[in-house]
Amino acid sequence: MFSNKIKMILLLVLVALLISACGGTEEAATPEVFKVAVVMPSAINDLAFSQSMYDALLGIQTEMGAENFEFVYSESMFVVDDAAAAIRDYASQGYNLIIAHGSQYGSSLQEIAPDFPETSFAWGTTVDTFGLPNVFAYEARSEEGGYVMGVMAAMLSESGIIGVVGPIETGDAKLYVDGFAAGVAATNDAAQVNSNWIGSFSDVALASEAAQTHIGAGADVMTGTAQMVVGAVGVAEENGVLWFGTQSSQTSLAPSIVVANQVYRWEVVLNEMIELIKGGTYGGQSFLITLENGGLVIDYNPAFTLPAEVTEAAGAAIDGIIDGSIKVTP
Repeated sequence: MFSNKIKMILLLVLVALLISACGGTEEAATPEVFKVAVVMPSAINDLAFSQSMYDALLGIQTEMGAENFEFVYSESMFVVDDAAAAIRDYASQGYNLIIAHGSQYGSSLQEIAPDFPETSFAWGTTVDTFGLPNVFAYEARSEEGGYVMGVMAAMLSESGIIGVVGPIETGDAKLYVDGFAAGVAATNDAAQVNSNWIGSFSDVALASEAAQTHIGAGADVMTGTAQMVVGAVGVAEENGVLWFGTQSSQTSLAPSIVVANQVYRWEVVLNEMIELIKGGTYGGQSFLITLENGGLVIDYNPAFTLPAEVTEAAGAAIDGIIDGSIKVTP
């Protein structure tokens, strides 16, 4: 009798231990961390293309929580072969998504991605996925914000001469400059837009020289795109010339002369990619950031007082682009 009671107690203790063990396992279980690696052509604080991606990833990490989202990066990877080696290395480490943030990395990605069919890759700015099922593409329709900037530039310029410092005439840089010129023309067809393509995304000295040339030609408003524009902004500030930025906010460089910036919010498309990857879709789609989906944002410098009519014209241009009544021709 006594033995049966002991057996019953031991059985109850064993059951309790099993239940406790199962419960402990459930409590210990954590969601799988989503891991991203990104390769960028310039520094994460370039106030331009690379920073726009870095800021987006920081925003996603804040939203999802550091315990659920991790990312690493390789910056200043302007040598394509070095970037390709970094991309392959990250792929071999099992990251969920590897972002090649630069159109110069396309051929490398086309070669590497097929070797890692269960890893997702993304690159931009472009819409070309190479027909690969594990490659996403993303593009900034930067001509939209460029048009808005052009409208404001045309209204603020007193000389009617506006300078553009461009890197290489391709990708989102060309889209932006074309949109900017279209906005100027639509607002003041007598205004003159002088574009100088310096042939480099990173040569600060050349950007500075181009800015000096524009000012010598009478420009009192300028814009430009890519990381090299820090040189042009410095020259603009020294000469009291107004500046319009793009990709990231450049207001901190020269708060007295930066009027507004078109800021890229890549998280709009990155969040879509993450959800697709979690659901088993590793690529094969392209994405756009636009004014309509909030991927492009017009960021006004609060320290710069814009005349009411300029603010209203910019707002009307944004609304017109979103509702389709304004067609921006890139």
